[in-house]
Amino acid sequence: MAALFCPQESRAACVWQAPSAEIGAILKHGDTVMTESTRSEPWLRATLTEVPAVHRAVLHTLQLAAEDLELWCSGLNAQELNARPSGIACVAFHVRHISRSINRLLTYAEGRQLSDAEAAALKAEMETKAVPEVVFAELHESLDDATRRIRALVGCDLEAVRSVGRQSLPTTLGGLLVHIAEHTQRHVGQAITTAKLVRSGRPD
Repeated sequence: MAALFCPQESRAACVWQAPSAEIGAILKHGDTVMTESTRSEPWLRATLTEVPAVHRAVLHTLQLAAEDLELWCSGLNAQELNARPSGIACVAFHVRHISRSINRLLTYAEGRQLSDAEAAALKAEMETKAVPEVVFAELHESLDDATRRIRALVGCDLEAVRSVGRQSLPTTLGGLLVHIAEHTQRHVGQAITTAKLVRSGRPD
């Protein structure tokens, strides 16, 4: 797990510089450092310029998700990761849901329907016996896989018709890519808020 070298109070002072622009590098390399040139969110770093705008925006969103989850949630112990203050969903749920929903949405984006294994994974997201190392390893793998799959969709028609779920609800390839970005960030925000609530209960 990559180490943090900055205070948690300010994103301006807490942005990653990784040896690679790819998302997987954000969470795998322990030699990441902070510099003046990377004090911005991924979409403002002039990276991935070889990728078309829509695909690039999704990749930048996933990179930001990786950085924020690492910053705010990776330091939780098992009890904290599974805690449900006031009955809300635990941090483990949100991290698992991000990992697995990206996989499901990309399956639809590729014009396929969910496998039995993907459907079963959906039902297990709310389990409250998560192990931090396992949860974040799944996240790393998911983001690596998503990077590859999103790049593979470059050149495809964003208006191409796609269908979602058992009811085959209509959408487009572009719609699915945009939804991957906004849905991921929604759950990142919820995970961070829950992590802050859990940390507030730590003894002084």
